[in-house]
Amino acid sequence: MAIPFFFLYLLLLLLLLLSVLSSPFSSAAPSDTLSEGSSLSIENTNDVLISQSGIFSAGFFPVGDNAYCFTIWFTEPFCDNNCSVIWMANRDQPVNGKKSKLSLLHSGNLLLIDAGRSTVWATNTASQFSIKLHLHDNGNLLLYEKQGGRVLWQSFDYPTDTLLPQQPLTKDMQLVSSRSRRNYSSGFYKLYFDSDNVLRLRYDSPETSSIYWPNTWLLTWDGGRSTFNSTRIAFFDSLGNFTSSDDFTFTSPDYGMRVQRILKIDYDGNLRLYSRENVRNRWIVSWQAMSQPCRIHGICGPNSMCNYVPSSGRRCSCLPGFKAKDYSDWSLGCEPELNRSCSRDVISYLKLSNVEFFGYEYGFFPNYTMQMCEDLCSKMCNCKGFQLRFSRRYYPSNIPYCYPKKALLNGQYSPHFDGDIYLKVPKTSGLSSSYRHVEDSVLDCSVKNVAQLNRTYSKSHQNGTLKSVMWFACGVGVVEFFSIVLVWYFLIRNQNNLGAANQVEMEHQRLVIQMREKMKKEAVDSVIEMIIDPKLEGKYDRAKMEILVMVALNCVNEDREARPSMKQVVEMLLHQQESP
Repeated sequence: MAIPFFFLYLLLLLLLLLSVLSSPFSSAAPSDTLSEGSSLSIENTNDVLISQSGIFSAGFFPVGDNAYCFTIWFTEPFCDNNCSVIWMANRDQPVNGKKSKLSLLHSGNLLLIDAGRSTVWATNTASQFSIKLHLHDNGNLLLYEKQGGRVLWQSFDYPTDTLLPQQPLTKDMQLVSSRSRRNYSSGFYKLYFDSDNVLRLRYDSPETSSIYWPNTWLLTWDGGRSTFNSTRIAFFDSLGNFTSSDDFTFTSPDYGMRVQRILKIDYDGNLRLYSRENVRNRWIVSWQAMSQPCRIHGICGPNSMCNYVPSSGRRCSCLPGFKAKDYSDWSLGCEPELNRSCSRDVISYLKLSNVEFFGYEYGFFPNYTMQMCEDLCSKMCNCKGFQLRFSRRYYPSNIPYCYPKKALLNGQYSPHFDGDIYLKVPKTSGLSSSYRHVEDSVLDCSVKNVAQLNRTYSKSHQNGTLKSVMWFACGVGVVEFFSIVLVWYFLIRNQNNLGAANQVEMEHQRLVIQMREKMKKEAVDSVIEMIIDPKLEGKYDRAKMEILVMVALNCVNEDREARPSMKQVVEMLLHQQESP
């Protein structure tokens, strides 16, 4: 037994040696402060600011192929390129992975300089006194004067898509979502204070702009908001309580727990409060603004519609006669496959039941019959169709309301919607006069969003120091090779123990497959009766139990890519909880 322990001791010693020697350019250990006249170099991995308690880090973060942003993130072990980013300086203009640097000038200005020596980002500050840049334990990056402590600039005043506890959102600020899960550039969704002092969520693309939270069909006071407080400030505390000057408040379900929290507007347009106990745990959604994700504007793009099923999540699909522009980006929507005409003799109308398109109508016309509404739309060449429903908030019910549409945006299918949409289509299209539901389209996630830098840089000449470093790196590689051999030695010894674990895993998979096959052949109620505790004597909510069973089976799907994310699971459960 002495030999294996000797090898283990040798392995640890070698790894320690590697950690010390593998950074020949490294300077002193990272600190929380950058002094004037100093710089953080993108090529030095140790050029990172770390807050005093080690909670936050600030440095260069990869956002694409040879593309970097100066960023603040939670200090997490082994997060690589998937760290919890909370702030970015240059999200829409990444810098090169060579020769770029962040410099604090004696003049008091903080500059982010690209490899081509162009200034990509700056604080545009000046001071006669000595200054320093400091990363605080609350995640705030401050530039201030040493004498008197006057703050020249701070990251809390320029948020990206995330708020931290006690970080205020004021009338001059806004949160802007990222473009996608891996594309950190500015997206189309914003959280901000409107001119009427109300905190709102807006979809703001180059083509269209619309508010979707709070519900625009509600009067301000019906939505629990007030317009009479012009201070326009909102924030949440470390215990999980959110307060806004327009009287909107909420309390996290885990209120009072000492956990890490962030409030973030996600790339899908939903505003969510996340929490976790420590950096080794995953973020959990503890609150979200939109329990019905299909009500978020622009999520499926023009000429398409959104369909939300609790057991499988949200799907986008094109309307009949349209095709997707890009299956990897549904915000682009769909384009027509058929030639459109303005002649009333060659057009007809296709009915889609329980489908709503919010906004973008020429007006609303009360007490219009279907024929009157059809004639109205047919007279307007650019009318895409018309919505017909029999109720409107704050107006008399049981009379038809006509909404001729100038654009087909914010579409969603819901079996509970009390209206229909009639699409204008050519008579020769071959489409039937009634269409119940459009098949869900499959989202193709194979396309990677990579930030490309279209810039040219001059090459520097090689020198003797660089060659010496390369030879040193080769020597380190040899040491690493012997370290790997030792690791394999211990893995082979433990191979027999893995066999038993694999048998347990196979047994779990067999049980899941059996349960799924049983639900296909038998009624869901009979399957639930088999697994429910008999002590309940049938006293449980069958609909909620069915959702729980479906969520459980999806979470243990044999195909890991088909398993729902934690965010989707929370949406499924919240949707069921709020359903009547």
